Amino acid sequence: MTGRHRDGQPYASVYQRVWDGPARAEAERLDQVWSGWTVLYSLGKRAFYAVASWDSPQLVVVEDATSEGLEERMQEAEMARLLQATPPERIEERPSAEPRDRGPARRRRSPGGRAA
Repeated sequence: MTGRHRDGQPYASVYQRVWDGPARAEAERLDQVWSGWTVLYSLGKRAFYAVASWDSPQLVVVEDATSEGLEERMQEAEMARLLQATPPERIEERPSAEPRDRGPARRRRSPGGRAA
């Protein structure tokens, strides 16, 4: 890149440094792959961030130092969202095949009316 700092001065060549180029490229790739998220890379913190774009009462933001870790956090957040949206299952009582215990065993009576 060339530029001029003052009128009348020759053009000077300025080196343009791309900070954390591979990390920024990875953030762009993740942003395209994960359609429900906006993925960013922070140069200041050297960390990946993802902001969920779905409707939620609270803003959902996850962060990690690596792109692999960020993807895990995104999956965890999506699973938590699904679990919150799914109504709990009803547990129905099923009759057991075994007879219920009805207390102490009854004594048998002899034909004469006395307990045996």
